[in-house]
Amino acid sequence: MAIASPLLHRARHDWVALPDAVAHPLDWGYHDQRLRQHPTDVDVYSDCLEATRRTLEAGFRSGVSVVELVHGRAAVIDRLLTHAWQGFGLEDVPELALVAVGGYGRGELHPGSDVDLMLLHGAGFSDEAGERIGQFLTFLWDIGLEVGHSVRGLDDCMREAERDITVATNLMEARLLAGDADPMGRLAGAMSPEHVWGSQAFFTAKLAEQDARHHRFGDTAYRLEPNLKESPGGLRDIQMIGWVTHRHFGAGSLHELVEHEFLNETEYRDLIDGQTFLWRVRFALHTLTGRKEDRLLFDHQRALAGLLGFSDQRHNLAVEQFMQQYFRTVMELQRLNEILLQHFKEAMLSGGGDVSPAPINRRFQARHGYLETVDPGVFARHPPALLEVFLLLEQHPELQGVRASTIRQIRTHRYLIDEKFRASSACRSLFMDILRQPRGVTHQLRRMNRYGILAAYLPAFGMIVGRMQYDLFHAFTVDEHTLFVIRNLRRFAVPELAHELPHCSHVFKSIPKPELLYLAGLFHDIAKGRGGDHSELGAEDARQFCLDHGLPQYDANLVSWLVRAHLLMSLTAQRRDISDPGVVREFAAQVGNSMRLDYLYLLTVADIRGTNPDLWNSWKDSLLATLYGATQRMLRRGLDNPPDQEELVGEVQIQALELLRAEGMDTTACKKVWAEFEAEYFLRHSADEVAWHTRAVMEADTLPLVKVRQETARGSTEIFVFTEDHPHLFALTTTALTQMGLDIVDARIITTRSGKTLDTYLVLEDAGQPVEGAPRIDEIANVLSERLANPDRPPTAVVRTTPRRLKHFDVPTRIEFGEKLYFNRTVLAITTGDRPGLLSRIGTTLTRCGIKVHNAKIATAGEQADDVFYVTDLQDRPITDKAQQAEIERALREALD
Repeated sequence: MAIASPLLHRARHDWVALPDAVAHPLDWGYHDQRLRQHPTDVDVYSDCLEATRRTLEAGFRSGVSVVELVHGRAAVIDRLLTHAWQGFGLEDVPELALVAVGGYGRGELHPGSDVDLMLLHGAGFSDEAGERIGQFLTFLWDIGLEVGHSVRGLDDCMREAERDITVATNLMEARLLAGDADPMGRLAGAMSPEHVWGSQAFFTAKLAEQDARHHRFGDTAYRLEPNLKESPGGLRDIQMIGWVTHRHFGAGSLHELVEHEFLNETEYRDLIDGQTFLWRVRFALHTLTGRKEDRLLFDHQRALAGLLGFSDQRHNLAVEQFMQQYFRTVMELQRLNEILLQHFKEAMLSGGGDVSPAPINRRFQARHGYLETVDPGVFARHPPALLEVFLLLEQHPELQGVRASTIRQIRTHRYLIDEKFRASSACRSLFMDILRQPRGVTHQLRRMNRYGILAAYLPAFGMIVGRMQYDLFHAFTVDEHTLFVIRNLRRFAVPELAHELPHCSHVFKSIPKPELLYLAGLFHDIAKGRGGDHSELGAEDARQFCLDHGLPQYDANLVSWLVRAHLLMSLTAQRRDISDPGVVREFAAQVGNSMRLDYLYLLTVADIRGTNPDLWNSWKDSLLATLYGATQRMLRRGLDNPPDQEELVGEVQIQALELLRAEGMDTTACKKVWAEFEAEYFLRHSADEVAWHTRAVMEADTLPLVKVRQETARGSTEIFVFTEDHPHLFALTTTALTQMGLDIVDARIITTRSGKTLDTYLVLEDAGQPVEGAPRIDEIANVLSERLANPDRPPTAVVRTTPRRLKHFDVPTRIEFGEKLYFNRTVLAITTGDRPGLLSRIGTTLTRCGIKVHNAKIATAGEQADDVFYVTDLQDRPITDKAQQAEIERALREALD
């Protein structure tokens, strides 16, 4: 199979052969006869294209090789174009050729692929010929072809090729379809490496192009909506190998890499099998969408899994099986890409000549800046060297990587990593040494994963390689997420990166054994997909691993606890009221001591930041830091000696008075204002917030009063509302904020003794950042003031388009009323699918039910919203009657489902 067709002087009609699997079901003889009889009839060509589409789709569904189908469509288009070319009288125009370029030039056309053409002329053409060319191109669009075309002379081609490597690449793949062959022959000679883009320059440019393309996709193939062509490990990487192979060797197929010993036969087959799988996915994707589409969007993944023959299993959805095969395929293709690019680098950039190696130890040496074995038998004689490779790379940062020949040896000898290998004290010591190095840990764990060594040494890790979770919360595969978490943990240790998260970097300095933190990161999700609680299962795996690797019982228990509790801090911070001393005390009791808190805090931050780039924001940073600080104070004070309510209120008031006094405020007048506030207000607000609210209330002339602070210590924009209490206030406020595109992350509603309300909302923009700019702040204050000035007017419906991704997930609504009261309020927990205006819809429904919201904790994880409300009836009584609770639940379900 020709992956990159050489640009050679070809026959006049260099068609791709029409496979029997396509020709016979299509009844090509019948269509060919009609095309000959009606060479410019739009309907005849359209009928042929539609019949081709149906034939290809039926063939795909019945198991015909995708290779035959892709080349088959190109062959049909070849013949259609040739008939049309002749029909418009272009065959006899001298020095004019119809040329296929790009993927079509390689003889590859998926159902939605563009038909890329070049009309090549040697010495210009007449006006009459130009008119016929225009009619020909219009005709192609009329019959339903997606055509990309250019009209170029030989000089144009050379000028553009010299300027743009992409144009040069397209011309390398040019294939004559019809017309005069002479211009093609001259172009082939002019495009040879001796005249333009020599082998070394071409490779350097294509390598830079690939690096830039990978960087656009975050240098990872493991995002949950990858691009089949452009993402790392995708089809473009295979094409890049083909282009370089053709340019350097003049090769017409990738198999010649075997002859040049750049690949072995097994690796070549892996490369072709990987391409075939990606072709099947792309063919199915085009078939489903009816257009050119290379993004594996959530919109299509379920349907693709079914079309490709996957079915749901007990703990493994069909879509997750399909995507795991995809990710494992691109991982293998990335490895092969790495081997081949290194071969090319040595052959082209290093001069290809042999150089004396620099010895490293008895087993390894450096050559051309890469690590290699001293001979091919090293791993067979000394299997622990399969781990030693990565330790040496950490210890020798001057090395650029592993030589291609040694990568091949590693893959060949992976079978040596068996139970005996894993039980070896030498191997266990090497693995722990890899984790304990001061540099390179993340890079080498990634390399170990890419070469399959990490999965071989940790079979449980092998089960999560390429495993996706079909949701919007986890943006990466489980193995990629795990390595991101370890990367995040490592960054806390780098002084040059301390500015990213200063508090975490400071805490990191106090932990005695960082390798325990890395082990917790490695194991925290290792049991995903097995069924059961992955935290519990992973904790057992982690504990046994630590004991097997010689860690003391205390350390093993710490790592195991961290894995078991890795969600505890984020759930407590995001779903419970951490201003409540009781909540903090309960969390502190579960943590136990300050050292565990340090480890858990760092793991929690790294985990959230490694789950989804959009999840981490200043609000979560502040929330976790606040819980960390409150827990530290509780642990230092002692769990048996928690502060009482009066003490906590007094501390906040003293600090707030100091702030107000510094601003010249009358403290006696301030205390008079506070006489209206219940103790709960001071427990749920910081001294800074109390001072800000107090000053605003004292200066207020009219109600409602709305104040907005751009960014507070809580890492979000704070909106303060002071007005007469009204049942509609929560629904009105949340509706207005949602309509302004704001994301509400926290709401605290306090009623004063005189019937006024002190409401505090913490909000972020949709992008997860605090509000910026005076105009935006003024807009928020003005809109809210206008809405709250007429509280009897019911809120208007929120009209915002549901984001594309949210439409493909069905999250069952769960509604629970807590058994315990909180400040004499009922806890109402609602889990449902996220959507625009959700909080407004909930607030409006609760208002209709005569329910008053006093506090709200808003948490969204991907497509799922987990919101907690602290509610009473309109007389501030808790909702304890089961019948009333059932009626509220019915109304909420009606509104949400």
